[in-house]
Formats: sequence, C-alpha cells, structure tokens
Amino acid sequence: MTDPTAQTLTGVGPRLRSLRRRRDMTLAELADKTGVSPSTLSRLESGQRRPTLELLLPLARAHGVTLDHLVDAPPTGDPRVALRPFTTDYGATVIPLSRRPGGIQAYKFVLPRGRDDDEPHLHVHDGHDWVFVLDGRLRLVLGEHDLILTPGEAAEFDTRTPHWFGATSAGPVEFLSLVGRQGERAHIRASTARD
Repeated sequence: MTDPTAQTLTGVGPRLRSLRRRRDMTLAELADKTGVSPSTLSRLESGQRRPTLELLLPLARAHGVTLDHLVDAPPTGDPRVALRPFTTDYGATVIPLSRRPGGIQAYKFVLPRGRDDDEPHLHVHDGHDWVFVLDGRLRLVLGEHDLILTPGEAAEFDTRTPHWFGATSAGPVEFLSLVGRQGERAHIRASTARD
C-alpha cells in the first residue's frame, strides 16, 4: 500500500465521526439507518476497522455525502454539484442542491399540477424551512393558514408547525427550499447605502 493510500484510509474514521457528531446522531441511530452494527461503526471511526466500499456506501447515503467526500478524494477541478434528482411517492421531483452534511440543506422542488380541492396532509418535524417560489403557484398550508405563494415570494417557518406544500390547478410549481435543524435559520443580508 502506498503512503498516500494509507493516509487516505487513515482519514476516513475521523471524517465519519465528525459527520455523525455534526448530525447529533448516536452510533445506534446510525446503525438503524445503515444496517451496519454499532460496534463496526465504532471500529471504523476509531481506525480499528479498514473501510470497505460495502461499509462506506450506506454511510455516504445516510450522511448525504459522496464517497469522494468520505475518503477526501482529490478535487477534480470541477466545481459543479452533481445533481441527482429523485421522485417522491406523491410525484414531486426533488433536486438536492447542496452536498455538505448537517447544517442548512438546499433543494429544488418541482411539484406536478395539483387540484384546488386536494386535501393537505400536514406533517411536522424538527427544523426550520425557508421556501422561495421560482415558477407557478405554491399552496402552503401552515397551521391554520392556507396561503398561495407566487414567483418571487418567500416564506420562512418553524417546521414544528404543521405544514404542507402543493401545486394548484393552475399548473406545476417550482420552488427552492432551505431546510435546517431546529434553531438554524436562513439569514438575509442586505447592504446599506454608503454615506
């Protein structure tokens, strides 16, 4: 094994530990998400177990990072984020726009045309959400409020408030969403006029 390879493998454990701690996860919680036993996870983090592709793939998925991030692969010089859209059970296309673990995550959502009489299924979770409508009309049900947001409009709220997003009969809707853990909020900075 060459020295650079040994150094790369040695760095995997501390990166895994750092990712898990930034997400405030226990070894048991991560084991539930990945199917990798807590003892194996502990040995990986401490460097007592050699990382294999079979172990790293579920860990990369659970942390929302690429394998390159886990092994600290050298940069390729390409700054583009590899967009890997996925489709939800309700037909929405979700495009992750960020790839760093923990912290505020950015997504683009494309919802298919809805019906104005769609019954919202409200849900709650820890965190904070900020949405910005790019195109179409976004129906946002937030607690007792039933709102329609149009292009250029934004909303920010605590996700412990029951909420639901949907498109209207006017057509599909595209919007950006920044989602952070509880206490993390999107901060808007405006420059002031110079004296």
